[in-house]
Amino acid sequence: MAGREESARDRRIIRASVIAIVTNLCLVAFKMLVGLLANSIAIVLDAMNNLSDALSSVITILGTKLAGRPPDKKHPFGYGRVEYLTGILIAGIILFAGGSFAVTSVKKIITPDVTNYSLLTVIIVAVAIVTKLFLGAFTKRVGRETGSDALVASGADATFDAVISAGTLAGALVTLGTEYVIDGWIGAVISLVILKAGLEMLLDTLSSIVGRRADSELSGQIKQRLCTVDGILGAYDLVLHNYGPTRSMGSVNVAVWDWRTAAELHALSKQVQAMIWEEYHIYLYIGFYAENSHSDSLRALEDQVRAECKAYLDVLSIHAFFEDKETGRISFDAVIDFACHDSLALAAQMERDLAARHPGRTFSIKVDRAYSD
Repeated sequence: MAGREESARDRRIIRASVIAIVTNLCLVAFKMLVGLLANSIAIVLDAMNNLSDALSSVITILGTKLAGRPPDKKHPFGYGRVEYLTGILIAGIILFAGGSFAVTSVKKIITPDVTNYSLLTVIIVAVAIVTKLFLGAFTKRVGRETGSDALVASGADATFDAVISAGTLAGALVTLGTEYVIDGWIGAVISLVILKAGLEMLLDTLSSIVGRRADSELSGQIKQRLCTVDGILGAYDLVLHNYGPTRSMGSVNVAVWDWRTAAELHALSKQVQAMIWEEYHIYLYIGFYAENSHSDSLRALEDQVRAECKAYLDVLSIHAFFEDKETGRISFDAVIDFACHDSLALAAQMERDLAARHPGRTFSIKVDRAYSD
């Protein structure tokens, strides 16, 4: 089922990319002809930018094909992250186009050429603006629906092309009305817009490769869904690893009563794994925390320790409170804020402070981080 859905996703991405390629090549032909006839560097550069858009769509297709390869021994989690590399290449093309555009525009400012704009020039540029706006909206929509960063980047690039064409149109209208040539100045402003967009796309894609925090809405939904399962008292320590836009796996710890048997927990873990896979297409490894069910005094101690831990500004929460009956040692996990530069020292200080407040007790604190909301 997942394979068929992924294949359908790939087909949508490739279809949208082919539409973008054909549209951009048509725009290249028209704009080059008009730009050469009008002797307008802005229109010629606009045409070349459309050519780079067509190349971006080709790269998107190749990246989608490579990312769709099945897992193998060398890459057991598949090739999904190739799509992120595709996004980097497209961002690089945008940055290169923006840089080249900037250099040419500055030269045009220093030594402006005479342009030969006509009403036909204006009409063709206006048609190009409308075309690129529709193409950008279509491509970004398909990219968001399929989770393709490369396609979203291509769509954003198409939208910026409409901005470029609008600038070119403004320059043509000014020249027609006043005979002032402002091609170079418009090109300089547009190049800055392109460079900014390319840099943002690059940083966003690099963030995905480095490993960004799990989406807050998704992690919240998964934790809430886990807590609806009979026998699960709470969900903690959710970690999600991304192996491409559509391939994720992770781990989570759930709290259960301490009287549950290993056989029951085994069945529960399989039930939860199947449920999360079915609903979210995420494979989760399930761990368990034993929740005290036999001692009112121990529950009271847990409440007291939780309240005492709130005094530490870098402690966000505690969970997995457990007493070793043989030694009397109390252990729990403390979620420490990322702003804390020495979490181990903080945990050691907390252990000492708690032992002083509760004579006869020893404490063992495991440092935890909020990897998801």
